Amino acid sequence: MRVVVQRVSEASVTIENIKVASINKGLLVLVGIEDADSQEDIDWLVVKIAKLRIFGDENGVMNLSVQEIDGEIIVVSQFTLHAATKKGNRPSYIKASKPEIAIPLYESFVKKLAIEIGKKIQTGQFGADMKVGLINDGPVTIWIDSKNRE
Repeated sequence: MRVVVQRVSEASVTIENIKVASINKGLLVLVGIEDADSQEDIDWLVVKIAKLRIFGDENGVMNLSVQEIDGEIIVVSQFTLHAATKKGNRPSYIKASKPEIAIPLYESFVKKLAIEIGKKIQTGQFGADMKVGLINDGPVTIWIDSKNRE
């Protein structure tokens, strides 16, 4: 699994002019799933994201997690995180999982993350044409790959 974690002061997801998710201070997490992903990838990423110390403490040092600031999270499926751009100018998405594999993993990821942080996770809609709005705080944007554990 690949994720892009963005520290936000606010974020939202709109589908067909209807706002389906909206948060204030917290994380916007874009998730890309490939066929080789498993529950092990989910378990590792969930803990990593929940404990990631990217929020400022009383001294302005990035030393607090989303849990510690009682922040919110939006998770959005993002198959383009597995784009291959080695050949030509049109990205290939061959590594991205098809919905029958990706949806159960995505749902498991969201459920496990909610348990880990102890609050509901807002989401976009898998496969929908979403308009994602955010104010990236910092900006802080972190890319994590569960296969490389980085």
